[in-house]
Amino acid sequence: MKKLFLILSIIIISCEDNNTKNESTELTFISSEGNFGSSNGSISVYKGEEQIQKIENVGDVLQSILIHENKLFAAINGSHMIKIFSISNEGLALPGITISTNKSGPREMVIAGNKLYFTNWNTQDIKIFNLTTYIIEDSIKVNGMPEGIIFDGSHLWAAISMNSDYSAANTVVKIDPNSKSIIQEYKVGKGPHALELRNDILLITTRYYDENYETFIGSSAIDIKSNQIEISEYGKGGAACAGDILVFNQALYRTFDGGAVPLNFDTSIALSEKIGSYGDKNLYSAFANEEYIFFGLTDYQEPDTVKVHDKNGQLMFELKTGASPGDYATWININNN
Repeated sequence: MKKLFLILSIIIISCEDNNTKNESTELTFISSEGNFGSSNGSISVYKGEEQIQKIENVGDVLQSILIHENKLFAAINGSHMIKIFSISNEGLALPGITISTNKSGPREMVIAGNKLYFTNWNTQDIKIFNLTTYIIEDSIKVNGMPEGIIFDGSHLWAAISMNSDYSAANTVVKIDPNSKSIIQEYKVGKGPHALELRNDILLITTRYYDENYETFIGSSAIDIKSNQIEISEYGKGGAACAGDILVFNQALYRTFDGGAVPLNFDTSIALSEKIGSYGDKNLYSAFANEEYIFFGLTDYQEPDTVKVHDKNGQLMFELKTGASPGDYATWININNN
């Protein structure tokens, strides 16, 4: 979905001592959905290649995670809750705080100002969680099941992936967070999923199923200045989760054919520059930070594996996770001593 937070602490020692030493701690968090109905979603925490913590039995279908300041937010779809953990160099502080979403089926999250906005399938809305009061204070109703959501600095954008009857929808909505209302709708490819905004172009991955439950994937793009829309269909492909979009090595990528391929603003893809080749049936998720691209592989049983590649596409190391690794976040703490 992708997520990086930087904490800067400056400690002034004395006017005579101008020598400083920079030390940083970087942690990678990987959330695993677990198995439906089993409440075995988990969060694994890594410092480099070393796993320093694993929190098990977080809930039923851990859908997504997000980092804001020194907090990690986890949306747990099947358990209908948001969990909030404090972060330190040692990982997550337990037990955390649990916020019930009243059977809403939370999916994806974004922060704008002092509000956490999260999409919900069951209630077909975007709920608004106040980060000061820790109260769900309102919601924005949408027509269908919303999935990906981003904030462009002024407006929210949400992908409506399915209609209420679970058929594929094809709408992206633009929302004014002040009036809490939809101000524009865009028709894109079927099953809009993940969103990424670059240079006034909103890129959208799409995925839908036909009457035979075959999966079809594609991408769409909206020029948010001119409102021009591009739609590309790539044909069959992708497993249950094959619609991630990420920024890696200054380029946009989307998951495709068991790996990730560069995604152009016109929604064409550069197949010759593909990274990773793990097969559509195995690839469950992807993520990138400044150094590496991560591929989450699954056989739907714990342990599963995340393969980590460098900027040259070379496999560097792998990480063991819970069942169905689905989302990722990075936290960096820099101390000037």
